[in-house]
Amino acid sequence: MQLNHAQRELTLKIVYYGPGLSGKTTNLRHLHARASAEIRGRLLTVETHDDRTLFFDLLPVFFSTSSGFKVKVKLFTVPGQVIHNATRRIVLQGADGVAFIADSRRTATAENNTYWRNLQENMKENNLDVDQVPVVIQFNKRDLPDARTEAEIEAARRRGGE
Repeated sequence: MQLNHAQRELTLKIVYYGPGLSGKTTNLRHLHARASAEIRGRLLTVETHDDRTLFFDLLPVFFSTSSGFKVKVKLFTVPGQVIHNATRRIVLQGADGVAFIADSRRTATAENNTYWRNLQENMKENNLDVDQVPVVIQFNKRDLPDARTEAEIEAARRRGGE
């Protein structure tokens, strides 16, 4: 978190992390489409022929608090492809929070777990305390035939502290 008392500004960095094609960029696109033009900046993405992120996507969101602070939230995505681990680690630097985007399909369990462990490792590499940095898990692709049920997701939630 960057806090500038003189200018009464607070900047937060939230990173969307998860396997390739789990929906990280889609999340940012939907947020951009739903947020009013007054509070959102330009969505920066690198378009590729197969809709895969090469470095990162960025969506800045701005608003003011009732006490007069200007708040800027920078929403980043990381590339999901295995070969881009170094890029994921760089984008994760200085994160104030993480949204882990998991694929709800049962067939994606192993890949979700691999990327969850990768997130934990990269947080440690960046000196981000896994017990202090807020992490939320979002299960995407809920409309697909092989998606976990609400009961299965709830059971998984009860097993872990995430």
